[in-house]
Amino acid sequence: MSSKELPSSAETVILGAGIVGNSLAYHLARYGRDDLVLIDKGPLPDPGGSTGHASNFIMPVEHSKEMTKLTRRSIEQYEEFDTFVNSGGIEVARTDERVEELKRRLQSARAFGEEAELLTPEEVEEMIPYVNTDIIKAGFYSPGAGTCDPLRAGEVMRARADAMASGEVDPGEVSEIQSDGGVQTQRPESTGGLHVSPNTEVLDLHVEHGEIQAVETDRGTVEADEVVIAAGLWSPKLAQMAGSDIPLTPAVHQMVSVGPISFFEDYEGEISFPVLRDMDTQMYERQHGNDLEVGSYQHRPILWDVDDVPSIDEAPLSPTQPPLTDDAFEQSMADALEIVPDLLDDPNAGIRHEIDGLLSQTPDGGPLLGPLQDVDGLWSAAAVWIKEAPAIGEAIAQLMTRGYSDIDIHASDVNRFYHYGTSREFVKNRSHEGYKKTYGIVHPAEQWQSSRPLRTSPFYHRQDDLGARFFEAAGWERPQWYESNEDLLEEYSEELEGLDRPNEWDSRWWDETILAEHLHMRDNVAMVGDMGFGIFDFRGDDVTEYLEGMVVGRVDVDVGKTVYTPVLAPNGGFVSDLTIARLGEDHYRIVTGGAAAGSDRSWFDSHIPEDADVKLIDNSEALCTLGVWGPDARDLVDSVTEEDMSHEAFPPYTAQKITVGEVDAWAMRLSYVGELGWEIYAPMGQGQRLWDTLWEAGQDHDVRPVGMGVYGTTGRLEKGYRLFGHELESEYNPSEAGLTFHGVKDADFVGKEAYAEAIEEDDAATLCTLSVDDHTSESGERRFMLGGEPVLDEDGEVIVDEEGRESYVTSAGTGPTVGKHLLMAYLPPEYAEEGQSLQVEYFDETYPVTVEVAGSRPLFDPKNERIRS
Repeated sequence: MSSKELPSSAETVILGAGIVGNSLAYHLARYGRDDLVLIDKGPLPDPGGSTGHASNFIMPVEHSKEMTKLTRRSIEQYEEFDTFVNSGGIEVARTDERVEELKRRLQSARAFGEEAELLTPEEVEEMIPYVNTDIIKAGFYSPGAGTCDPLRAGEVMRARADAMASGEVDPGEVSEIQSDGGVQTQRPESTGGLHVSPNTEVLDLHVEHGEIQAVETDRGTVEADEVVIAAGLWSPKLAQMAGSDIPLTPAVHQMVSVGPISFFEDYEGEISFPVLRDMDTQMYERQHGNDLEVGSYQHRPILWDVDDVPSIDEAPLSPTQPPLTDDAFEQSMADALEIVPDLLDDPNAGIRHEIDGLLSQTPDGGPLLGPLQDVDGLWSAAAVWIKEAPAIGEAIAQLMTRGYSDIDIHASDVNRFYHYGTSREFVKNRSHEGYKKTYGIVHPAEQWQSSRPLRTSPFYHRQDDLGARFFEAAGWERPQWYESNEDLLEEYSEELEGLDRPNEWDSRWWDETILAEHLHMRDNVAMVGDMGFGIFDFRGDDVTEYLEGMVVGRVDVDVGKTVYTPVLAPNGGFVSDLTIARLGEDHYRIVTGGAAAGSDRSWFDSHIPEDADVKLIDNSEALCTLGVWGPDARDLVDSVTEEDMSHEAFPPYTAQKITVGEVDAWAMRLSYVGELGWEIYAPMGQGQRLWDTLWEAGQDHDVRPVGMGVYGTTGRLEKGYRLFGHELESEYNPSEAGLTFHGVKDADFVGKEAYAEAIEEDDAATLCTLSVDDHTSESGERRFMLGGEPVLDEDGEVIVDEEGRESYVTSAGTGPTVGKHLLMAYLPPEYAEEGQSLQVEYFDETYPVTVEVAGSRPLFDPKNERIRS
């Protein structure tokens, strides 16, 4: 397996032999890859990355379904490799605010299938007797938590990968193999297998015509069909060799090891007590044999440049373990002495080990996974924590070999920063800000503050003058609501009664003005801009055949028609949902959500056949979008256009070129808010004139600017429109989501077989719209769910479908026209009945809810009469 020489070619080359690279090699072998090369600049078993210095404890519960599921699957794998100790873990709260956060953590645990419970200080002390309970108010106990040995796991993974790839054992028998000791004589190239090459430096990545060709090292060059960068904090350097970007920066996580601790001498093994996380100080304390590891994220962010990370020869310990920055750790040590004084005051104990451990920090704190769209055949598996690494290796292997993963990892797509977020300055600014949120209390709607504004539409200054409260999406500044609309609160006070949010958490990053803007749009007319879409034009002789093979809906329609359609993975799960307009015989335009633009572009581009006449043109930065919607939208738009905007001349779900004043534009008559109106697209350079023309004419129609709070939440939920990443993901199919109105077309397309089967089979769950019956909490305060909460039956048990999927709130928001707070959730058939009474858990209390709609029928204007008027 390990060798001094590299083969001249390989199907897949993995760069990085930490826990991620080892896991990927193992799972690729499981899925049939039999020609693998694993390269690392460092020695084995510890090549010098964060795998070797991480504290290696695993706390499974996150507010992200994706990360919670990945962590659970990783724990299962560590257990399979006999490299996991189930110690449990407890997060403690020193403040009332943190107690509330622990309650929210409890609801996330239940929503995503993890065991958890809240503890009193006395109950915490029973489990961790050395905790100073005088300073804590509560604890969050995660019985599934524990510690792992990623280095040992890596050895097992390499041994199993080699045995499977070389054909020595079948995947079903590989569990008998535990380790090879890290060394094996190289077998001839022709026999395949896993070739492991430590102490090997990558000098260059060869790319031709946008496609990866080879990996050049100081031990030779390996031609490769695929290359995966799994090199942790060194990943950006490797990506740059191929002309691509992996946006991360090395960041310091401080840790000291104190010992020997006399208290631990009576206990055997690595850990005998639950891992302790002191959340309010952003620290942890965990037993490691007779020592206590004290780790901190509370110190000032200390970011490194990857070029300054020392080599293995230069580093005193390892490249990712520079000496501790003493002054930054002073407060951390004081806080540790306060939470576990009996241990750290031990006169026999001293600091045995202290480091500024380097890890990978990204602009939003998430991993960077999947194919890099700049270079065909080049993949990223970077910025991955120990706790989810085995499952991420498995998920990427599944994507590489079959086109979908069991756990949806779209939120971690490496291409999500495409077009705006890969510069060093942006990465460092966001990483500096994000580091402080590692153990922080982060609101689900919380906005980033650094590197803003970055992407602005030509409407930006006009919106700013109107008091826009800007939120960011994919770098775009988009108004969420407008202070200039506050007078509408009085106008609609009667309709809004009981819909205000008295609790600070529920109303944080929200304003009641959103509801008033919604009602004004329903009564009059509103302008919404810019939605920050991804806009891609496709041209060529083969474009119709190509697009027919990519989406569920039939695209061979008349010029001027629009088609809303799901985009599916081979398993029938959602890759995206978007709108396609036919602009000419050989010309189509795709409009997709801004946050999905990078991943969608990568998906479509990677599926263009080499010999096909299809050209993709990205117009996302070239065109701005202005929505005009409401009962008076036609009167407004018709007053400034040269074209006839009547229902007969411009039917719903069609697209045409129009001229608005002096601006030549293009418009689609459709709506995400359920109203008559148009999305109007114009060149960025003429966008401000487009706004001004419509705004000035709109003064005769009581036009108002309306924010994304209406467009993305209130209007959408009243219409039951699904949102990718919330309702639409790879673990649910279009039948369950209520999106089978296209039927099954004749043309083959990705996911067709699974889609057709889903239509024929009984659904294991149905997407439903629910309303909250009573918002009153135990304290008498009215509470409003924000999304992510578990849905319970009348006995208070979390509802689980026959596929083992928990029911939870995928989206939440108030519908002011219907006068109800609305929730969306997938429910098994026995609960997906209109009028069914259920419960939702929110901050450790339950609230009664009713199923309003089972399926895709809109709650508001169910016959779509407004859109078609």
